[in-house]
Amino acid sequence: MMFFMSQTVFQIQSTLIVLLMSLGIIKRKNRKLHVPIMLTAIVWDIILVLQIEFTRSAIAKASKAVENSTILNVHVALALTTVLFYFVMLHTGRKLLKGDSRIRSKHALIGKITYLLRLATYITSFFVVTR
Repeated sequence: MMFFMSQTVFQIQSTLIVLLMSLGIIKRKNRKLHVPIMLTAIVWDIILVLQIEFTRSAIAKASKAVENSTILNVHVALALTTVLFYFVMLHTGRKLLKGDSRIRSKHALIGKITYLLRLATYITSFFVVTR
């Protein structure tokens, strides 16, 4: 029962993070809304990854890639790549906030990739069966 409850809590948080990111993208032209929404989504998602690590020893499980199901390995790869892209987004976003508009198209492209990675992570999370 405890597993189901934690799984449900993780899925609810993940759903809210994806919805928050979607809202942030919709509000991308309004910097006063876009920045805090996206920062909240990114920080919350990183906290979610840490919650999963501390309650499930996710790194230890992920390190057994040969023993894991393919979908779990794909999910872990997507999740880790998403987190790496978050740091690139934060870097390019900070440059934009400092007035470097040359990076805008790069930020937008990386943002689209990051969002697609997060959606793929979200979708695969429903197929991952953890013990």
